[in-house]
Amino acid sequence: MFQKEILEKLEAEREIHNRFKNLIVAATGLGKTVISGFDYKNFKKKSPTARLLFVAHRKEILQQAQATFQGILRDNNFGELWVDGSEPEKYDYVFASVQTLKNKINSLRLSESFYDFIIIDEVHHIAASSYRPILTRFKPKILLGLTATPERMDGEDILKDFCDTIAAEIRLPEALNLKWLCPFQYFGITDSVDLSKTTWQNGKYLPSELTKLYTQNDKRVGEIISTLYKYLKDINDVRALCFCVTQEHAQFMAEKFCLAGLKADYLVSSRNELREELRRRFSKKEINYLFVVDIFNEGIDIPDIDTVLFLRPTESLTVFLQQLGRGLRLSEGKDCLTVLDFVGNSRPEYDFEGKFRALVGKTKTPIQKEIEDDFPHLPLGCAIVLEKKAKTFILENIRRATSLNRNQLLTKIKNFKHQTTLPLSLKNFSNFYHIPLQLIYKRGGWKRLCVLCGEIEDFPQINENEIYRAINKKWLSCSSNSYFQFVISLAQKQFNISLHKLSEEERAMCLMLHFDIWQSSDGFISLEESIKAIGKNMILNEEIIEVLGILIDKIDFLERKINLPYSQPLQIHSRYTRDQILAAFGDHKFDRKSSNREGVVNLESKNTELLLVTLEKSEEDYSPTTLYNDYAVSDIMFHWQSQNSAKPEDGKGQSYIDHQKNSKLILLFIRERNTDEFGNTMGYVFLGLSNYKEHYGSKPISITWELSEPMPPYLWKDSAKMAIG
Repeated sequence: MFQKEILEKLEAEREIHNRFKNLIVAATGLGKTVISGFDYKNFKKKSPTARLLFVAHRKEILQQAQATFQGILRDNNFGELWVDGSEPEKYDYVFASVQTLKNKINSLRLSESFYDFIIIDEVHHIAASSYRPILTRFKPKILLGLTATPERMDGEDILKDFCDTIAAEIRLPEALNLKWLCPFQYFGITDSVDLSKTTWQNGKYLPSELTKLYTQNDKRVGEIISTLYKYLKDINDVRALCFCVTQEHAQFMAEKFCLAGLKADYLVSSRNELREELRRRFSKKEINYLFVVDIFNEGIDIPDIDTVLFLRPTESLTVFLQQLGRGLRLSEGKDCLTVLDFVGNSRPEYDFEGKFRALVGKTKTPIQKEIEDDFPHLPLGCAIVLEKKAKTFILENIRRATSLNRNQLLTKIKNFKHQTTLPLSLKNFSNFYHIPLQLIYKRGGWKRLCVLCGEIEDFPQINENEIYRAINKKWLSCSSNSYFQFVISLAQKQFNISLHKLSEEERAMCLMLHFDIWQSSDGFISLEESIKAIGKNMILNEEIIEVLGILIDKIDFLERKINLPYSQPLQIHSRYTRDQILAAFGDHKFDRKSSNREGVVNLESKNTELLLVTLEKSEEDYSPTTLYNDYAVSDIMFHWQSQNSAKPEDGKGQSYIDHQKNSKLILLFIRERNTDEFGNTMGYVFLGLSNYKEHYGSKPISITWELSEPMPPYLWKDSAKMAIG
């Protein structure tokens, strides 16, 4: 599916999701990612003959989902279970286990289009072989995937069955702010066990070594029990789920807690026959501390859990969120979840940054600063408190990860094949190690780094500096589906173009590309010659396609065309560098780069003025005379200050006030700050046409512009913060 179609579908599905996401959460527990759209409440009403198949891997999930549907539809007879020997009578509305379906799939006398809707819960399992026959056999009108953890721990791609698109998300911080989940009080406890020399294999610590470290003496057990007295109100009146590294570790901890006079037991796969009995005793507080490995990650709903102990490092963000989620269900009388995470000196590969980013949510603040400032941006009612040494361990780990030098990066590339079965690619490498493209390209081009590691054969260095500079300095600061798709289409043809066959907008994008790569005319006699020269290095052509494909996948907005009396290629809500903007509007010429470096660009031939606004200004970057007061009044109103010389009664100031009378176009571009968190120059978001609304003052004039299109929510939020009360 083309990206535009995907984004249009995404926008429609988000609207459905916004109306029914409370039902989705009710049906599936912790806030979920929705990988396709589905109207829970009205599907039967609107389509009386529509058929539904709900697939999960545990009976408990199926029972919870069926009960939720029955409540929403007000029909206690809705649906049939197909699990543990139960067979449906009609197959119209079925809640089936994946194992049962796999075993019966070949004997089913149902057409591939029999089910209109198929819902797969815990869809991060979809890459497993047990799910493939179901997806091969049935072709529903809507395939819906639900998961709290779309990032699989093995890096397997779960989006390929869903047009490579996440339709809508309710991440943990949002669910907490909406009060759908219980707030947490997270304590990072200093662990005396040093893990810095422990073997790291296949993306995690070696479990046998961890087990040995954790069970070799009673010292750590004593420290853990002392911590309980310090942080819990009553250590004999809790329901604490305690996550261990192995079955041996869980049994060891339960026995030691019992010897200390605490009510404890352990549940592991070898004791699965005791599952319901232990669960019942745990719910009644006949057991206060239940030690488990991974058995309680999914499908278990005990809302009364009030304490979670992480007694081992949790390498997978997926597993960490699943385990944390066991205690986040709302329950009467439970004010918050207490989380005790035992933090030791770790290996540099261990990812603290991802864990704390998931807890904090989306902020512009680097996670290192969040930790240093004691987490000022947590969800409502939540707190994170780190003991002194634990905080030092965490910050040192993050500093090592974010200050990744070239040799460390090369080592990770060499070790990639030893830590995962995924093929080595830029996308897989970046996702597996949680390393942003910006950090990779600060250390060199991807293909060249792979050559240095012996992973691919050497290749010619033609255009290498120019293309890697374009990636690092231009494209990583840009976000435009239409522009990236155009460059990919050229790269697929090895940049072999005939300029006269291109549209006016495409020729303008060629000029943007020319200045992205070459910075000047660089001795080329024509724009066509310059574009063709980019394609001389086949290996780097492949890298251009790969990088831009990754950047397109990260675009989560629908860019919009703008109607102007002349042709230009930029689209509303996309982000562009200054040089791309000037090239698009013709201020850059092929043989002459514009000398304009100001925040206002007057295009006399087009009777258009471009306003390039930086929201966050500092005296370090701007003189006192250019610290203009620019901010959003609403999502369609923007307060802007002119240059200090402008007066409303004549000259420049009057031209702004009378711009509509004179058919002059004002186009607004905004960026949050000069540089992003990686030190790269930020691009500007194109907000489109702006019309004069009102003004006050003189030298400078303060003008309120009314936008033809509302600004994106994330930008409106940042822009509104800049208002001076």
